[in-house]
Amino acid sequence: MTLAPEDHTQQIPQGGYYSQSAPPTPPAPPTPPLGEGSRPAPRRESRVGQTVGVALLAAVLASGGTYAVTQLDGQGTAAPTTSSASTTTQNQNTSPTVVQGNASAPDWTAVAAAVSPSVVSINVTTQQGSGAGSGVVFDGQGHVLTNNHVVEGGGGNGAITVTLSDGRTYAATVVGTDPSTDLAVIKLTDAPKDLKPITLGDSEALKVGDPAMAVGNPLGLSGTVTTGIVSALNRPVSTGTSSESPFGQQQSSGDEVVTNAIQTSAAINPGNSGGALVNAKGELIGINSSIASLGQGAGGQSGNIGIGFAIPVKEAKSIADQLIKSGKAEHAFLGVSTRDTVVADGTAKRAGAQVVSVSGSTPAANAGIKNGDVIIAVDGQRIDSATALVAQIREMTAGDKTTLTVIRGGARQDVPVTLAVKPAASS
Repeated sequence: MTLAPEDHTQQIPQGGYYSQSAPPTPPAPPTPPLGEGSRPAPRRESRVGQTVGVALLAAVLASGGTYAVTQLDGQGTAAPTTSSASTTTQNQNTSPTVVQGNASAPDWTAVAAAVSPSVVSINVTTQQGSGAGSGVVFDGQGHVLTNNHVVEGGGGNGAITVTLSDGRTYAATVVGTDPSTDLAVIKLTDAPKDLKPITLGDSEALKVGDPAMAVGNPLGLSGTVTTGIVSALNRPVSTGTSSESPFGQQQSSGDEVVTNAIQTSAAINPGNSGGALVNAKGELIGINSSIASLGQGAGGQSGNIGIGFAIPVKEAKSIADQLIKSGKAEHAFLGVSTRDTVVADGTAKRAGAQVVSVSGSTPAANAGIKNGDVIIAVDGQRIDSATALVAQIREMTAGDKTTLTVIRGGARQDVPVTLAVKPAASS
């Protein structure tokens, strides 16, 4: 199998978009700039921790079609009862929610029926070719939330069409994109009055082992649903910045796409990008964005191998709200550059993100973060790489108060930090 780069995180080339013509081979991503926890050119380290196992996999964006991932929110199911029947509660302005009669055996038929009208197929046509992706109906005004890499080619002279679950097709335009999170919002032209926005869930309540469902359009097969479990949470996934879009165009962002992702075993394939990951109530808990693949060295196997990734709905909603309001999104900023390292922690060793540079007048500088500090946790969530730090900070919003756990001079310290808005010069 192909090893990931030396920082032992997954590099996900942006080129898995399901298209009529094969995309070009993307070049290697450049070194990310100084930012919310970015890292300079990595150097080899003896690493331990969660990301080491993930390093054995290369990953690709699950673009080009709608797809379905089932996920069970720990708070999204009714208490177990003696009946296995489920009931569907009709909501006035959003998709129905399902009350499961048996939490250990969800009625996925009811969930699929509730969610499918809120998941759409997206088609983009440009002079370079055409491709397909997925999206979710975000509100009754016709806004659809999807991945940036699905619609990036339609922002200029391209044409975007959206097909609802009942077969009706509408033209759409780009409202705003955020390449650094790989999220975008488009809007239907002359949107119908009977749109059914998806009900939003709570990605913060998820637990490893919860069941999950994905709904979408893998390989152009619309209305497909698949089920699995939540395999891991807070999984740092990086896609790089210099790879090409499905239409042979260079990506417009200078930011590395880093996601603090939900990992799922639900089958996700090319064409799933932008689709819905839902829990057993039919609530949106994530936007499916990428899949792992074994790469060329392992026989060239592509498509689903039981490891897919979704952007948590908490982050997706925050970005979508900003894009709808102003066409752009702000990001939280810490103000350090870090590298992967291993540090002594008492009698043991652990992986972390070592600070190699602190920018002046930034949240990190104001909090007293120093060069050489090794950040090992953010609000108690383990940090075992530079990419994991970026993913944690990017999931937050400007103004959030957080606590960094650092090892300085062999001793642990908790450092409170108030995050700021990421300056445009740092993007």
